[in-house]
Amino acid sequence: MKAVLALLALLLLAPLLVERAAFAVEPSERLSDPALEARARALSTELRCLVCQNETIDESGAPLAHDLRVLLRERIAAGDTDAQAVKFLTDRYGNFVLLKPPVEPATYILWFGPIIVLLLAGSGALIYLRKRKAAAPVAPLSDAEKRRVERLLEEES
Repeated sequence: MKAVLALLALLLLAPLLVERAAFAVEPSERLSDPALEARARALSTELRCLVCQNETIDESGAPLAHDLRVLLRERIAAGDTDAQAVKFLTDRYGNFVLLKPPVEPATYILWFGPIIVLLLAGSGALIYLRKRKAAAPVAPLSDAEKRRVERLLEEES
């Protein structure tokens, strides 16, 4: 009985163990040469789906990702090196197609923007806290003010 339950659990969990990316690449897209297909799969994990934006073209089921996978495989089958195939796609779609864009003046904001924003926010918080500490202390209420507050509170109740 335990063996049957273990087998049933394995069958139910098997789809979770299969790599999700395997579902996006359709059999008709695959190259017949396993070495070329392995190159294509490796490159497609470095390229962004322009529709989904947070998925690689290997993971995405979007029609544009399918077109990019086919185009990449056509370039590889035509004899392009990995660099030539990626350059072809970046020439056509820009550096946005790369999951890790190169560090160059056009992408400095992507690479250094979060650090700059964090430093500015920390500096602003530090300045605010220092000014808040340096503010003049609040003077205590006078006896007349205390009596007035007590009267107002009694009137409300």
